[in-house]
Amino acid sequence: MLDAYIPVLLFVLVAIGFAIFTLMVSSLVQSSRYNRVKLEPYECGIEPVTDARDRYSVRYYLIAMLFVIFDVETVFMFPWAVIMDELALFGLIEMLVFLFILVLGYVYAWRKGALEWA
Repeated sequence: MLDAYIPVLLFVLVAIGFAIFTLMVSSLVQSSRYNRVKLEPYECGIEPVTDARDRYSVRYYLIAMLFVIFDVETVFMFPWAVIMDELALFGLIEMLVFLFILVLGYVYAWRKGALEWA
């Protein structure tokens, strides 16, 4: 009975050993001297102009949430595409209704001005 768990135990020991080994190697390789550039927040290689904890407009979060919502909605099309042959005409009509509701939400957000950047 316990023989079945030996591979799992070996896997856990190898994973822990690898984690400890990489932490030890990285502590040996890393530089211990800090300078002003290393302590600055990283912004794609561009010198930071303002503080990293600045306040952002609510519009930024609204656009981000709309992006996530529409992105997740389009993920629902993948399972439909996989079994499209089995669903036939019914599946096509259901996806068209789904896309219509999605486009309707997009048009509503557009008319409300939620997608304006400024």
